[in-house]
Amino acid sequence: MSQQNSAIDIDFHVPCVHRLRFTKDLFGKDQEVLLDLLEPSGDKQPRVQVWVDEQVAKAQPDLSMRIRTFASRHGDQFELIGKIQTCPGGEAVKNDIHIIERMLKVINAADLDRRSYIVVIGGGAVLDAVGFAAAIAHRGIRLIRIPTTTLAQADSGVGVKNSVNLFAKKNWVGTFHVPWAVINDEEMLLTLPDRDFRNGFSEAVKVSLLKDREEFERIEQNATEIRDRNMDAARPVIRRSAQLHLEHITQGGDPFEALEARPLDYGHWSAHKLEPMTNFELRHGEAVAIGVAVDTVYSSLVYGFPKADAERVLHCLHNLGLSLDHPALHETEELMKGLEEFRQHLGGRLTLTMLPEIGRKINVHEVDDLKMLQAIEHVADFMSTAAKKKPEG
Repeated sequence: MSQQNSAIDIDFHVPCVHRLRFTKDLFGKDQEVLLDLLEPSGDKQPRVQVWVDEQVAKAQPDLSMRIRTFASRHGDQFELIGKIQTCPGGEAVKNDIHIIERMLKVINAADLDRRSYIVVIGGGAVLDAVGFAAAIAHRGIRLIRIPTTTLAQADSGVGVKNSVNLFAKKNWVGTFHVPWAVINDEEMLLTLPDRDFRNGFSEAVKVSLLKDREEFERIEQNATEIRDRNMDAARPVIRRSAQLHLEHITQGGDPFEALEARPLDYGHWSAHKLEPMTNFELRHGEAVAIGVAVDTVYSSLVYGFPKADAERVLHCLHNLGLSLDHPALHETEELMKGLEEFRQHLGGRLTLTMLPEIGRKINVHEVDDLKMLQAIEHVADFMSTAAKKKPEG
């Protein structure tokens, strides 16, 4: 073969470690957990910059003091760089690309390098945005996520994706960047509003439907206790959801979503469209609850998912305190455009995950529009009936 026609293809793998920790009081009795994650660089102490979600800072006014007390007490083990930074919480931080520029300026002014640490404390949107800035600064600064919502602790916080919204499209610009560590601290959930506490469990329902029938049954049985913030019921569900998501990412063979299928986005084609359609009035977890409900009913109409089990899923989501309807759900012409936007986001042909039964998934490449519209109508009708009654419990 001539040199001009030769080709070299080398398959290679980048070694990564994903560190997930569970604590009850990170800046109190469990502070050694964070200290153990901060590695010195040669003879230099770890340098740490901290970012906090403004909503969290407001709900926990003593948090900044606790962080500074922690840093002062362990000043011989790491250096806290500058003041504790804050950024807008919720989708606001992802909807203004200029906030990323400000983050990069702060990172640059602090002279952080690739062996420095950025510790981010906040909800999933703040983790996404600060994570994106950390991923592109110096092509990657070590990131430690401390999620403060049930949604982030159970799902997005343990992922390897970072992003912001652009062109009125969810997560249009972003990166894959494995966090140095994730710490799910129970103390951080105490000041979470009830609405945000509940909506995090839609992702737990989603991943249990995909991977673990027994886990779905546990959520189903304890839904009202979870809704009412009984941590003995909620804690194991958050942990199992985080574990299932992490196992899929690290052992599923496609951590950076290069393949067609994206199973963990079950129910998300419509969720990602509903959020911008409502100007992000719908929280992500609330939109996911609707999306999971719709795709579960669609699975029952087209792929043999037992209709009785589909009703169980709807009741479970409702008993968790999640609404399965919104005026935007009825704007079906606009909503169905989400299928093409989802295809573009994945690349290649449309690939959706559907369910033939709880705990087993399949990938499909076509959608029966009439059946999907029927599924949407069924979910809305279910909620119309259920809304006339109080949730169980």
